Amino acid sequence: MTATDPALTSLAQGWCALSLLHGRIEAHIERALEAGHGLSVREYSLLDVLSRQHDGEGGHLQMKQVADAVVLSQSATTRLVTRLENRGLLARYLCPTDRRGIYTNVTSEGRALLEAARPTNERALREALAEAAEYPELAPLVEAVSAVPAARRDLV
Repeated sequence: MTATDPALTSLAQGWCALSLLHGRIEAHIERALEAGHGLSVREYSLLDVLSRQHDGEGGHLQMKQVADAVVLSQSATTRLVTRLENRGLLARYLCPTDRRGIYTNVTSEGRALLEAARPTNERALREALAEAAEYPELAPLVEAVSAVPAARRDLV
């Protein structure tokens, strides 16, 4: 395969289009969440992931699992958790069965903010996809995203 190989060029163009779509969506949602709720996309994602925890078997996530779910490094996730904990939106506690483990829960203030921000996130996502669909190079990707069934959290 050479640098001018049509398959390689097509693959690179597809990746660029996907990256462009992601960037446009994230920037649109970021502006909406920040303006309406003082949240970044990453903060919203973290609150959303942690709000889905439960007390049943395997219901609480370890920091590595949280980091994977919000697509950040473990150290960046820890800093993000600390920031939201300082704002009173998250609380950490020791795992009752393993004193080395630390879990993080969303506080009532964090849940209230998340519930208030959900419609903003959904609206901004729909707006960003509608805007992107107007561009011929992005329209097929928007169709693909729209055709994906509801994501299962256990796949992350």
